Amino acid sequence: MEYGPRLAISEQVHAEKHRGKGETFYEAMTRLVGGLNDGEEHRLKLKDIFLDQRFLPAGRIQAAVGSTRDVTAFNCFVSQTIEDSTDGIMEGATNAFKTMRKGGGIGYDFSTLRPRGTMIKTLQSPASGAVSFMDIYDSVCNTVSSAGNRRGAQMGVLRIDHPDIEEFVRSKQNDTHLRNFNISVAVTDEFMEALVQEKDFYLRWGNNNDVAVNPAALWDEIMRTTWDWAEPGVLFIDTINQMNNLRYCETIAATNPCAEQPLPPYGACLLGSFNLVKYLDYNEYDGEVFYTFNYDKFRQDIPHIVRAMDNVIDRTTYPLFNQEFEAKDKRRIGLGVTGLANAGEAQGWVYGTKGFLAFEEKVLCTLRNVAYTYSVELAMEKGTFPAYSESYLKSGFINTLPGGVQADIDNHGIRNSHLLSIAPCGTISLTADNISSGIEPVYAYTTKRIIKSDGGDEIVDVPDYGWDRLDVKGKVADDVTVDEHLDVLATAQHYVDSAVSKTCNVGDDVSWEDFKNIYVKAWSLGCKGITTFRSAGKRFGMMESKDRAA
Repeated sequence: MEYGPRLAISEQVHAEKHRGKGETFYEAMTRLVGGLNDGEEHRLKLKDIFLDQRFLPAGRIQAAVGSTRDVTAFNCFVSQTIEDSTDGIMEGATNAFKTMRKGGGIGYDFSTLRPRGTMIKTLQSPASGAVSFMDIYDSVCNTVSSAGNRRGAQMGVLRIDHPDIEEFVRSKQNDTHLRNFNISVAVTDEFMEALVQEKDFYLRWGNNNDVAVNPAALWDEIMRTTWDWAEPGVLFIDTINQMNNLRYCETIAATNPCAEQPLPPYGACLLGSFNLVKYLDYNEYDGEVFYTFNYDKFRQDIPHIVRAMDNVIDRTTYPLFNQEFEAKDKRRIGLGVTGLANAGEAQGWVYGTKGFLAFEEKVLCTLRNVAYTYSVELAMEKGTFPAYSESYLKSGFINTLPGGVQADIDNHGIRNSHLLSIAPCGTISLTADNISSGIEPVYAYTTKRIIKSDGGDEIVDVPDYGWDRLDVKGKVADDVTVDEHLDVLATAQHYVDSAVSKTCNVGDDVSWEDFKNIYVKAWSLGCKGITTFRSAGKRFGMMESKDRAA
């Protein structure tokens, strides 16, 4: 039987990024299974799941587990708290270098650094500001050769009440500055309430006197920049902390580079996604072809993956000791889904419609309930995560779980503090023959990619999986309304304990006022963050559509 990607570009990318030299797909999956199993029965189950690509471990896991290369299996980290001193800033840069050298992306909160113009008493000179020091980290990333053909990835975060916020917002209004950073503003409830109630908002840092600003004017500046440049993203930092399962023992100020993992200082998380198109059953009745989703197979696979991902925590290398301690103390994992658009539309539910949202909700509810239930079983077998406390049951997200699951946690504890995350899944989705990424709509029915061959580079057409394999066309990203994007995002966030990476594409027909309201609505719906992209803006997408109407 033939395993692995069928498309030439998918095979090439998987070989380049996830496999050793000369290693086949079958050999790579066998390597993974060998490194993650807990016995013969588990090994056989994992082998079936991985070879069928029903679960796609994130790229770092695929490249690291069982490999001779000294790289980490963790995709993402958040930096230590950066101390406001020369030594603190440079220590942060050194640790970032070590992290990226092992293949990990990293996020930073720069809000701890004093604002531009603040007097440095020991030097009797003004500080250059938080944004100026981001250049150091940008240069570090630029010079690091990340493991496994992976470009260094960074997220820079600044609180909206930091006096340098306007400089931060403007820092990427170009194509040259901070190229190795995504940036996001940590927006507080205090700011959103001031915006809605039309009252003053105050910028502050340390013991400095508060400076009143007009929140509407500051919001307009943030919105205008993301309207044109698709950055900064917005993180609703108070929602993140209020819903955090570990709010009793940590405070979150930043996220990983794609924002699906809000993490504490030195925080780390493992990622992987269930490939939903692989759970579609082909049916034929009275000459008509239709697909149904096999929930029984999905439920049966989830426990084996929870166990395997938990094993990664103990069987990988870490760039820093503090990252290892943090990971083992809390045992975060981030299970998600990909191929949602293809799987939903194959069953007749167009992206963003009520039927599609009901499918999304059932899939994610199933994933949440089974993952949490099995993590309790793992705790009974292997012990709870060390930082577990009865206070865990008081978190906002835990209170959304079914009563029976909450009771099980109360009685037995739980192995993993967090279990769920929706990542962008761009590379792993391409290696699974170009399924729709994460919970995003289909980008285009055909895209162009460069493939390497003996005769040199060649531009090839890459078809969408749903159109090519399932003979289904639904909606492409630019045809999805803003409200449909938001509904998909909010539905996912309700069932995810970490966060959701999702881009809301905004068409030319959306007015300036409606655009700004997208973010206010996302906050009111309980989303932890939001990013938008306008194809008419100044920053264009990476891929080119061959024929959107084909």
